[in-house]
Amino acid sequence: MPVDPHLRSLDIEIPTQPDVLVKLSLLMADEDIDLQAVCSLVETDMAMAAAVLKAVNSSMYGLRGRVQTVHQAMTYLGMREVAAITFEMGLRAAFPPAAELGPVWDRASKRGLLMGRMGQMLSVDPWAAHSAGLFEECGKAVLYRHAPGHYPAMLRAASSDMELVQLEHTAFGVSHDALGAALCESWGVAPAAVASVRYHVQLQYDPHMPEAMQRRGVGAISLVAWTLMNNPSKLDETVMLIAPQAQLDETLMLRAARRVEEQLEQAESRGR
Repeated sequence: MPVDPHLRSLDIEIPTQPDVLVKLSLLMADEDIDLQAVCSLVETDMAMAAAVLKAVNSSMYGLRGRVQTVHQAMTYLGMREVAAITFEMGLRAAFPPAAELGPVWDRASKRGLLMGRMGQMLSVDPWAAHSAGLFEECGKAVLYRHAPGHYPAMLRAASSDMELVQLEHTAFGVSHDALGAALCESWGVAPAAVASVRYHVQLQYDPHMPEAMQRRGVGAISLVAWTLMNNPSKLDETVMLIAPQAQLDETLMLRAARRVEEQLEQAESRGR
């Protein structure tokens, strides 16, 4: 999905993809993924490997024993989730540390996990779904780095992402959803994830997929994950509305959403 050409004329820098993630993307694109090659790649970057192990041992995953190697992490969680955690750590490292972005990255971790597992249960490209969850709000980090003196106040002032998008357009001529999609494209993220990132705010405001949105399964999962995280009492209603638009079975989607929610609650309970 092409990103609006006017983004190229704006003085907003989009960070380049770290080399380790370029190589990881190539490995994950292979039909027969080489487990040992993925392990070795992550372990060659000591800082990245340490960050991955720290994340794996957090309460988010609630593992019963402490994981000490990347290979162990893959044994417990599977290659896709460990590769996605590596992507998350690389994405965070591409931006300067900032307290205001802490909630953005925390939500990215949870949303990516929810979306990847739902994608797996629904046979909707789980790698693309997990990636979309990680990258959904990354445009906020791009704008924070671009205007660190001004953007934090906008984050605090906006009561919703839709309101934030309007403030961003007024201040910068572009919003974080479009920038996030541009970052996804430049990093070679799957087109289904790019589309989900581009339209996620619009779908939160009006859960009717635009005609221009193709590869709709990941976008539907995104909205369900957002509902789980922000307004779980609306889960049934959201699933019944969005699933048919993506040609997904409403009952299976609702079951998958409830199952992943239960998994995260159990993990957090074990991690306490």
